[in-house]
Amino acid sequence: MWPYPRIIAHRGGGTLAPENTIAGLRCGLEHGYRAAEFDVMLSADGVPVLMHDPAFGRTVPGIGNVSETSAALLATMDAGSWFGPKFAGEPVPSFAEVIAFCHENGIWMNAEIKPSPGYAAETGRAAAALLKQALAEQGGQRLMPLFSSFSPEALMAARDIAPEIPRGLLIGQVPDDWQARLEQVGATALHTNYKNLKEEQAKAVKDAGFGLFCYTVDDPAIARRLLDWGVDAFCTDRVDLIAADFATR
Repeated sequence: MWPYPRIIAHRGGGTLAPENTIAGLRCGLEHGYRAAEFDVMLSADGVPVLMHDPAFGRTVPGIGNVSETSAALLATMDAGSWFGPKFAGEPVPSFAEVIAFCHENGIWMNAEIKPSPGYAAETGRAAAALLKQALAEQGGQRLMPLFSSFSPEALMAARDIAPEIPRGLLIGQVPDDWQARLEQVGATALHTNYKNLKEEQAKAVKDAGFGLFCYTVDDPAIARRLLDWGVDAFCTDRVDLIAADFATR
């Protein structure tokens, strides 16, 4: 089902800080969030880093691709100036750095495996191996993190490396064969776009014993409706409008 936090900060700090950065995670913390979703991609040398877009130009200036750039070079790039001068020089963090930060600050992690085209299995394996090792070194975790991905291949690769880390399958629109797809990757939850979700679909997912997660919900009225439908959790960009304890109010 869903033993995890119910309201999760999208990409760290939502719309209040640069996405997929330590600054974003700090912003979420400042608003009471101890649960964050973020994206994990591979550098050219096989190091998992936080990035959503495979190509530079939106959150990182310049021309190029994450999959063709070393982790060391990515760490020197500015992932904050696009958002505002206050965040100038904010680096692209490694997944290892983010795992450590979240552990130190009690932040639960929904790590979305976001592979560059052609690197699904490699990204799933590398992310799972790194997180598995980190959890072992931490000597146990109060609440197991969760992997999610739109890529079944990435999730199955992660499952092969770290079957103990639960998985959620991201699907933009719930298809008729949703349960078969979840079972194929060994997912415990369905993650979907709330805009396309119907109440009867939500009921079917819950009746089948799966967790149900929605993205990206920024309207409190819509959030309440989804919770009334039985949706277990959602991420939000508006950590300033929807409190971390919204589901229990």
